[in-house]
Amino acid sequence: MEIVIDTSAIIAVITNAPEKAELIAATNKVDLIAPASIHYEIGNAFSAMLKRQRIDLKQAAEALAIYRSIPIRLIDVELDESLKIASRLNVYANDAYLIRCAEKYHCALLTLDRSLRTQAIAYGISIVEM
Repeated sequence: MEIVIDTSAIIAVITNAPEKAELIAATNKVDLIAPASIHYEIGNAFSAMLKRQRIDLKQAAEALAIYRSIPIRLIDVELDESLKIASRLNVYANDAYLIRCAEKYHCALLTLDRSLRTQAIAYGISIVEM
C-alpha cells in the first residue's frame, strides 16, 4: 500500500514532535510517495528554522541526513492538472501537488496541516487517520 506524505509529517518525525510515534506507526509497512517538490519544501522548512534561530547549520545538516534516510518515492505530477486543482480549491501549488499525487496514485494523504487536510477531503482524497 502507498500513501502520500507531506512536509508537515516529515518535519514532525525529524524534529521529534509529539506526533512522531503516531506518524511512524501510521507509516509502518507502507510505501511513502510524494511529489518531487517535497525536497524544496523540506529545504524551505529548515531554512525558516535557521532564519528564526531555532536550529543552527549543523543541526540542519543532521536533519537533512535523517530526511535522506526516509524512503520516499518521488513523483512527477502534471503542472496543468495541479493548477486546475489549485484553482478549484483556491490553494497554493504545493498543496495542489500533494492532492494531485494522491489522486493520480489513488492513495490516502498523510498530513498534519489542517487546511490541506480540509481541502483534500473536499476534493475527495482520503486522509490517513492517526
